[in-house]
Amino acid sequence: MKRNFHAILLASCALLAALPGLAHHSFQAEFDAGKPVTLKGTLSKIDWINPHIYFYLDVKDEAGKMTNWTLESIPTGFMHRAGLTRDDFVIGDTVTVLAYRAKDGTKAFGWVQEFTFANGRKVAFGANRPQPEDPGPK
Repeated sequence: MKRNFHAILLASCALLAALPGLAHHSFQAEFDAGKPVTLKGTLSKIDWINPHIYFYLDVKDEAGKMTNWTLESIPTGFMHRAGLTRDDFVIGDTVTVLAYRAKDGTKAFGWVQEFTFANGRKVAFGANRPQPEDPGPK
C-alpha cells in the first residue's frame, strides 16, 4: 500500500512538472492568418526573451493618432539561427512589419510575419505571406 502511494505520488509530480511544456500556445489558437496587416512605425522597445521575442511599434494613423502595437515573434534561438541578434534591431528606427492580428480581437496585438528594417532589408518569419490589409481605425 505504501509503495503504491509513493508510485502514484511520483507519477503525479512528474505529470505536474510537464504541464508548463504543454501550456505553449499555437499560432492558430491566437492569431488569424486571414487578417494580415502592414504596419509602418518607430521601433520603441524590444523584449528579447524566450519563449518569444516581443517588438513594440509606435504607429501613427492618418489622423496622427499614435498606437503602440505589441508584436509577438519567434524565439531568440530561431532568430540567431536566421543570423539575427538583438543588435540588428535598433530602437528609434522606422520599420515596416507584416503581421497577423490577434484572433480574439485584441487591438494593436499581432504576430510578426515579415520585418523590413530601415535600410530596406527584409526578413520573413513564415512561408505564406498574403497581401496585407490597411490597419485602418479599429
